[in-house]
Amino acid sequence: MIGQSLPRLEDAALLTGRGRFIDDIDLAGQAWVRFVRSPHAHADILGVDDSGALGVPGAVALLRDGLETGPLDNRSPVRRRDGTPLAPPPFPALARTRARYAGEIVAMAVAETAAAARDMVEAVTVDYRPLLAEAEALFEWERGDAAEVEALFAGAAHRVGISLANNRVSAAPLETRGALAEWDARDGRYTLIAPTQGPGQVQEALAKALGAARADVRVVTPDVGGGFGMKNGIFAEQVLLACAARQLGRPLKWIDDRAEAFLSDYHARDHDTEAELALDADGRFLAIRTSTRSDLGAYATGAGPVIPTDGGSRMLANVYRIPAVHAETVCRLSHTTPITAYRGAGKPEYGYIVERLVDEAARRLAMDPAELRRRNMIRPEEMPWRTPTGLVYDSGDFAGNLDAALALADRAGFAERRRASEAAGRLRGFGFASYTEPDGYKDGRVTMRFDEEGLLTVTLTASSNGQGFVTTFSQIAAEQLGLPVEAVRVLTGDSDLVGRGSGAGGSRVTTVAGAAMVRASGRIVEKGRRIAALMLEASEDDIAFERGAFEVVGTDRRVGLQEVAAASFNPAFLDEDMDMGLDAAGHFNACTYSFPNGTHVAEVEIDPDTGQVSLERYSLVNDAGIVVNPMLLEGQLHGGIAQGIGQALMEHIVYDPETGQLLSGSFMDYAVPRAADIPAFALERRPTPCLTNPLGVKGVGESGTTAALPAAMNAVADALASAGAANVQMPATPERIWRALRQGRRETG
Repeated sequence: MIGQSLPRLEDAALLTGRGRFIDDIDLAGQAWVRFVRSPHAHADILGVDDSGALGVPGAVALLRDGLETGPLDNRSPVRRRDGTPLAPPPFPALARTRARYAGEIVAMAVAETAAAARDMVEAVTVDYRPLLAEAEALFEWERGDAAEVEALFAGAAHRVGISLANNRVSAAPLETRGALAEWDARDGRYTLIAPTQGPGQVQEALAKALGAARADVRVVTPDVGGGFGMKNGIFAEQVLLACAARQLGRPLKWIDDRAEAFLSDYHARDHDTEAELALDADGRFLAIRTSTRSDLGAYATGAGPVIPTDGGSRMLANVYRIPAVHAETVCRLSHTTPITAYRGAGKPEYGYIVERLVDEAARRLAMDPAELRRRNMIRPEEMPWRTPTGLVYDSGDFAGNLDAALALADRAGFAERRRASEAAGRLRGFGFASYTEPDGYKDGRVTMRFDEEGLLTVTLTASSNGQGFVTTFSQIAAEQLGLPVEAVRVLTGDSDLVGRGSGAGGSRVTTVAGAAMVRASGRIVEKGRRIAALMLEASEDDIAFERGAFEVVGTDRRVGLQEVAAASFNPAFLDEDMDMGLDAAGHFNACTYSFPNGTHVAEVEIDPDTGQVSLERYSLVNDAGIVVNPMLLEGQLHGGIAQGIGQALMEHIVYDPETGQLLSGSFMDYAVPRAADIPAFALERRPTPCLTNPLGVKGVGESGTTAALPAAMNAVADALASAGAANVQMPATPERIWRALRQGRRETG
């Protein structure tokens, strides 16, 4: 089953309206919640008048002072420049005396209906004293040997620098956030139903904020309409709902609307970087260095400080033989929505830096950007290759992927296409980017259990946000145990059922959970061999397992695995030291990463009169190792590319610099790509098996975004350069391009 494009097993329910999302779930006796949020980016809270709100028909309570919870868990492994641990300021679930960003929760309205709760919020009067919205430094960080890098730059034949902005974006998932919380007074347990990327991490953080034992908190995740990293951690609303459900003695439900989501969903990116590359006289890379200013928002989330420091800067060598790197980062707090992980979480940001810098070097040295890359790419025979950031690449043909991608994109025919565009009064640009990224980290734990009828149930600690886990892990189970996929059931999303383990994120689930499944499958086969030996009245040493059946070697005597599973509930086929049933658990802790890699090519056309960018062609060559389901892999790449293109060309969270007010708080102001903005993709797979996990798979969920950002922007830069215009920053909106072209015309007379 590995390698087959099996149609998604979960789609029949989703496409016929039988999905079960948070808004589809109700509990008996539930009340509805809306949150009073600060309209100010920074203000003292002098008082809250709830008299008008409590007079709304259907009002239950306006909660504020009685909501006693601990702060949100925002511990981070990052250390400061001097090596001391980072201790970010507490992240309160509710602003009590001071609001620090527009959208921060000030109070909680509870009513019998959602409409009544909304009316209550409108009737609350809060006395604010507005304050200036100013940013402040939180910590400084660095990686690498600054003196070594400076010496290499001093002796370099060429030094190339570039200033780059990585714009702030919103995850904007199709399904907004929501939650339904219940307190069971009999058992003394909280239950939170919410769209997450895995219940385990939310369970741990929720228990900590509530001051409860982890066993007294249950987190249930139904179907999830997109997460992209943003739904991987704890949110204030989840904590407050659980706390209030206990206080009021009834279930409480909250569903975000889109306007509220733009304010309250954690944002992403928001870095400004100065980057430099040193080269020798032959165009070989000597060193790279970056200086980044990163805005974390009003509070540091657990992931926020990692992304612009340890997490992202690992990418600074990318696919190249770069002897030395140095990165420094200053992270600051501002009066804006907090930052967290979003598709790639540092990989797209730093991959963007490297590939934009390489293209700029080629332009200034008057070199072919493909040749400059080939000259510096790590070759397959040089692997395993240790980068100066400590990553060890185990597999991949970087130059081969580059050449294949350029052929797939018909680079040879670009000059003719450019002439045709110019004849029509338009500019045309060709850009590409090579990448690798560290994926498949953390751990995965699975359980595999047969019932008496031979049905195998598999549990995962990660929750699907659209990736197709049911299909993927049914195929892996079928491959490992020789079962039909119809005999496999995959369950996720209930902390009581799946237990502790990491959720979805970092393109890791197939790698780590798949490897855990290999281990668990081996244990099932070993126990099954003992049972089969008793069933076949043969020595265990003479029993072989192949294609879903146990057989006596050299004979035609065999028994199927599902028959053995049924027999495992019969004491007649169990030795005294054997437990009833056929099941096993597997855990895989990734000691090193997988490294998907490839090259993406974008071709754009620009209307110089309006600045409008049209993405005309997009081609990619991808190495994701052994592919479980090619169709799902292509879908993940397509989605990642669309999100990368969105950030490169149109998406931008914008605040008023003086007041801290969000200016792009709706889809009228925050542009996301539509179908008409994205062309068909030409895709070729050139897999090399990963050597760091037993399935040989590599991550794929973030690769599309990591490569799309620089590929698209290199194409835009190429088109602008043909007209003598300077680079623009992301997003390359029509206005920015129009201004760059006009400025270029003025400078050239």
